[in-house]
Amino acid sequence: MGIWQAIAEEAAAESQLWADSLLPSHERELVAVFSPLASPRLALGLETIYEGYLVHYGRPRLFAPTERNTVLLLGDYLYAHGLVRLAASASAAAVADLGELISLCAQLRAENRPGDGAAWAATAALLGRGALADARDALRVRADATPLLELARDAAGAAPVERALGAHARRVG
Repeated sequence: MGIWQAIAEEAAAESQLWADSLLPSHERELVAVFSPLASPRLALGLETIYEGYLVHYGRPRLFAPTERNTVLLLGDYLYAHGLVRLAASASAAAVADLGELISLCAQLRAENRPGDGAAWAATAALLGRGALADARDALRVRADATPLLELARDAAGAAPVERALGAHARRVG
C-alpha cells in the first residue's frame, strides 16, 4: 500500500467523518512535500502529520472537511496518527522533534509570523538527530528562520529544500 492510500484508507476506516471528508480520488493531489528530505522509512509518518497541518492551516491533498469542528478533529487525528507511525519506525527523539515542530508552527500561525516552511524542512532533514533546538529558538524568539534553512540545506541539499519550500508555499499560501 502506498503512502496516500494508507493515509486515506486508514482514516476512512477509523471514522465515517474522515471518510466523508476525503476528496474524490481524481481530485487528490498526491505530492510529497517534506518527506523527500528525510529517510524513506519516515515518509508515511511525516506526510500524515503534514496532511494534518494542511487540514488545519492550508489546502490538504487528500481531504476537504467542510465543518470547522471536523477540520480541528481531523487535523488532530492526522497529527496523532502520524506520530504513532513515526514512533513505530523512528526514535523517541524523532517523535520529540515532530512535537516541537507542531508546537512551533502553531505559535507562528497564531502570531501570523512566517517561517513554518523552514521549520518543516529542517525537521524533516534532521529528524531525531538532536540538532534543531538552537535553530528553532532563533525562529521562535528572534523570528530568524535562517539557521533552520541552513541546517536543512546542509543536510538535504539546496535544490530539494527549495522544491519542498515551493510546494509548501503553494499549499499554505
